[in-house]
Amino acid sequence: MMNILYFDWNEFNGADCRDAMEKLGHQIDIIRFDNSYYEMNTGNLTIFADKVIKKLEEGKYYDCVFSFDYVPALSDVCQVFEVPYISWVFDCPHYTLDSHTLSNPVNRVYVFDRILCETLRKKGYETVFHSTLAVNSQRLEKICQELDAESDGRIVYQHDVCFLGSLYDNEFNYYDRVKYLPPELKGYTDALIKAQESLFGTDLFSEPGIMPYEKIKKMREYIKFEDTGQYEIDYDNVILDFLRKKVTVNERRNILTEMGKKFDTVLYTPPGARPIENVCNLGFCDYMTKMPRVFRKSKINLNITLRSILSGIPLRVVDVLAAGGFLITNYQAEIAEYFIDGEELVIAYSPEDMIEKTAYYLEHDDERKVIARRGQEKVLRDFDYKILLEGILTI
Repeated sequence: MMNILYFDWNEFNGADCRDAMEKLGHQIDIIRFDNSYYEMNTGNLTIFADKVIKKLEEGKYYDCVFSFDYVPALSDVCQVFEVPYISWVFDCPHYTLDSHTLSNPVNRVYVFDRILCETLRKKGYETVFHSTLAVNSQRLEKICQELDAESDGRIVYQHDVCFLGSLYDNEFNYYDRVKYLPPELKGYTDALIKAQESLFGTDLFSEPGIMPYEKIKKMREYIKFEDTGQYEIDYDNVILDFLRKKVTVNERRNILTEMGKKFDTVLYTPPGARPIENVCNLGFCDYMTKMPRVFRKSKINLNITLRSILSGIPLRVVDVLAAGGFLITNYQAEIAEYFIDGEELVIAYSPEDMIEKTAYYLEHDDERKVIARRGQEKVLRDFDYKILLEGILTI
């Protein structure tokens, strides 16, 4: 049993994680930050750090401090008090990982993308480890039973094809906000973005022969960043992430446009997204209650991974499967490693392949239902918080 000081920043999956910790027999003391973690400026971090210091100075013994995503101020406080700091990162990119505090010996930082983990360890950060993301199996099994009970044990579908996620076609589409690249450079990056859209599982921007450093250096002349001195950010990689996000913007819109032409297609996304013809935008979807219902009652759920995730399994994948939803996903190395294609989910190797397989599985209900059931069994067995936390909380 451990005594855990849990940093709660209103993350959507915190309740699931704390529930699992308690079921494992751990004692949790919660310290809350009222705003989103991403609204934390230097002053707020200092105020929060003071709260943590006060907790530790009260003399209560903690085996570790825990947070989702990496908070440098927590690491520094834990370093002073020699208390282990465990961070489980579910965002990618996550630029606080560029903080010099990442090397603090008290850290145990878990990232879900193996390529990112290997990159950080090659930089000398032995405090970084790899772990897939998790679900609350007990909560989701209960929701599924309640949903099926509403229809006498049958799954009553509400949608044929469903995509739940951001389109990033707002202020977060940074590439389109840059209006002053030289025509020859803009032409090159536009062509590379177009080529990348047709390739799943391969990151062209990581290839020096395709995206040479001279191009990145040239872009840095026109795209400036404010250096606060808090982090040692690799701004060359930030440029590449701008391009990767633009690929994501394009391919999500393009795939959904084609889906809308052929199938009954719906979209659940935060406010502000531009309309897609023939695709019904049903707005924001609550993670804890509505999302499992949407996944279970959609014949086909799509995963189109944010391109800055180079190899890892997005949380969306395990969320869909845990709710008993059928999933067609773009190829990712770790998805192919952990799941059996055609038995637990279906992997598409190009946008055209995703559309063709959607058409096939809409016509083959029995195959689709068997795959969905096997995928759910796999995730509830192997990706439960209680199982993964046993390793993560081992200090």
